[in-house]
Amino acid sequence: MSSMADLDAGTLARKKGRPRTSETAAPSLVEILNLVRTERSTTRQEIERDSELGRAVVADRLGTLIDLALVDESELGAATGGRAPRLVRFSTDRASILVATLDQTALGVGIADLSGRLIMEHHEEADLTEPVSSLCDRLTALFRWIIERQGAQHDLWGISISTPGAVADGREAFFQTSTPSALPGWESFPIVERLVETFDAPVWLRSSVETMTMGELRAGAGIGHETMLVIKVGKRIGAGLVGDGSLFRGAQGAVGLIGAVPVVVGDRTGTLEEMAGSDAIARECRAAAERGHSPIIADLMRRGQEITAMEVAQAAQMGDRGAIDTLSQSGRLIGQVIATLANMLNPEIIVLAGSIAQSNDILLASAREAIYGACHPLVSRDLQIIRSQMGSSSGLVGAAITAAEALFAPAILRDWIMAGRPQAHPRFIDLKRRISARNGEAETPHPPGTKKGKR
Repeated sequence: MSSMADLDAGTLARKKGRPRTSETAAPSLVEILNLVRTERSTTRQEIERDSELGRAVVADRLGTLIDLALVDESELGAATGGRAPRLVRFSTDRASILVATLDQTALGVGIADLSGRLIMEHHEEADLTEPVSSLCDRLTALFRWIIERQGAQHDLWGISISTPGAVADGREAFFQTSTPSALPGWESFPIVERLVETFDAPVWLRSSVETMTMGELRAGAGIGHETMLVIKVGKRIGAGLVGDGSLFRGAQGAVGLIGAVPVVVGDRTGTLEEMAGSDAIARECRAAAERGHSPIIADLMRRGQEITAMEVAQAAQMGDRGAIDTLSQSGRLIGQVIATLANMLNPEIIVLAGSIAQSNDILLASAREAIYGACHPLVSRDLQIIRSQMGSSSGLVGAAITAAEALFAPAILRDWIMAGRPQAHPRFIDLKRRISARNGEAETPHPPGTKKGKR
């Protein structure tokens, strides 16, 4: 990792002959860095105008940010009648963010720069019903492999993980300070603490539908849109909401749990996940095959092949009537629930994501028909309903952007910017101290017959 991270901003400032930057400079450093990072200001003149700070203050703060390798001013812009101005650019390669997506049957990992751009990604099959310790070991091994592949030329500033379940952590952007019970068994294994201890970097956890929505918003179908719904269809069905160009998370970070909405099929009632999720698709098509309505699935069953929603999607592509009917029913049920959301939220665009939604047009077409049929004319008039084009990358991209935006959120940034690295944040230092104390307590032997910590 780069040794630049350990340099003190005040020492660097004195070396350049400027007065020592004290902590009172943090607010203006935060403001200027975020103006540059978001490209709202790209020259010194624009920074002075947008920040309303004086020329000497801007020059001093930029000098500090350059010393910390957070911004760069080596590139010349276009001349407009005089000398060409120097462009002030955010150093997206100053550090890296490790990212991962956990799905019921798949695991994806990657590494991104500070803008959220993926540099490398890897996907493999996985089983989330395995012990959490095994999952953590595999994640750790894959992260180390990626770091080695990248040559460790940059600092690691964060780890961001997308999980199938909602992560109830409120609306704070702060990193995790403990392992939440996002998945069964997590409450008994400190996966967050283990990752912090191993990689010395803060960890963020978000639900998969949140990270997919963030990925679509910043790098996919949501670019240029202010209001958007992203619907993830899988074993679980969830919705992500964008309003006024920003992800809406709700009071506990649990927006979009539409899989729990009750729906009715004939004389049967159940939740949307139970009646239209990937497990339901596989179950209904197996039943259709047993009734003689799905010959391709029946043939696969005779050969002992496991029937999942993907086999149903492939059979539907080959014209299997039972598979087509099953996917159509799932699409209609999902569309009916989405229509209710659309009538309330009036989105510009609805994006269907997940392997089932992206595998063929049948589920998408059925959902579209249900949505357009049940929406108010004002809602449906200009509404776009499309399939995600990002595939499995959307969750990784969204996880990276989630961590990047959190790192540079003013509430977090102001507490580490003077040191030049987020590991200097007081909450992270306290977390590391608690982890060390817990490990020391766990490893300290005690005489037989005495209570821990007592003589």
